[in-house]
Amino acid sequence: AGDTTVFGDMKLIKELYHPEIAMLPIGGFYTMGPREAALAAQFIEPKAILPIHFGTFPPLTGTPDQLHEYLNGSIEVIRIAPGESIQ
Repeated sequence: AGDTTVFGDMKLIKELYHPEIAMLPIGGFYTMGPREAALAAQFIEPKAILPIHFGTFPPLTGTPDQLHEYLNGSIEVIRIAPGESIQ
């Protein structure tokens, strides 16, 4: 999703591409926050979300834990530290 907020055409992404993992910003200042990212996740319906664009400077207050709470455990939230990788 890059530096965006939630938008209705995310439903088209689901219909056309059926992504298994979505990279969604959760910082909440220049981009969507955890609440909006949870709605985007409902539109896209991935198996997992890799949160991006958060925690790098004070205005970006959204956290993966907040996203997890908004999702009520319905979609996995991948948590990695800087320098880690996922497989």
